[in-house]
Amino acid sequence: MKLCRFQPLEFAIKDVGRSGHEVRAQTFTGIVEDNSVREIRGGLFGAGERTGRKWPVGEVKFLAPSVPSKIVCVGRNYHDHIKELESTVPKEPLIFLKPPSAVLAPEDPIVVPRLSQRVEYEGEIAIVIGRRCFHLREADDVNPYILGYTALNDVTARDLQRADSQWSRAKGFDTFCPFGPVIETNRPSIHEKVESFVNGVPKQSAPIGDMIFSIDTVIRWIAQVMTLEPGDVIATGTPGGVGPLAPGDVVEVKVSDVGTLRNPVVGPQD
Repeated sequence: MKLCRFQPLEFAIKDVGRSGHEVRAQTFTGIVEDNSVREIRGGLFGAGERTGRKWPVGEVKFLAPSVPSKIVCVGRNYHDHIKELESTVPKEPLIFLKPPSAVLAPEDPIVVPRLSQRVEYEGEIAIVIGRRCFHLREADDVNPYILGYTALNDVTARDLQRADSQWSRAKGFDTFCPFGPVIETNRPSIHEKVESFVNGVPKQSAPIGDMIFSIDTVIRWIAQVMTLEPGDVIATGTPGGVGPLAPGDVVEVKVSDVGTLRNPVVGPQD
């Protein structure tokens, strides 16, 4: 099942209320099937009761499919990416955070900041948490805590990452965490691929089975450090093939059974 957050295009345009202030369009939760988006009640974590309303996929704007309190990322989790960074294999999962302010919806523009001369894409499969999760033991099953899976682009200012001793600045700019367009609730097989494209040209491709630390290992590791809340996102790492983005580019991250996350790239905004 594919879950999403969306706005019907008929409602998506901001309006001006009687007070003269902007009125933001209402956000809906839905299930994507048969090329339609069907509205459900209760949000992502409700019972999924259908309201009977639906819209063609082409008549909605997909939003980031959850509203995370935090985005936890795993670094250096594919051998070929470690090699291209001329780095070493971590003995344990290497984790860092992106701020929620970095979240970006599908189709919205990634903004190249003035502070960086080298911004790169990093295509990943991400986990969306469905239940509060903490202090998991090795024998605990992680599946009850997972809502589903989505595509994510861990956009990175590579020059700043190399200059700093930690990665918060390089990873934390506004618009540096696009993810979506949907949450696939079925668990992917290890053969499903993460792929990235820039202007239609293939750049990354690897099965998720190539991860050094598996999905289960990553969740248990993070849950020993911090409480994961419903809607939180875990980015599981990127394969080799990362590269630069420039204004005018269009970057896509495709996860086999999830779909394709697409974002244009623009220059600094005044």
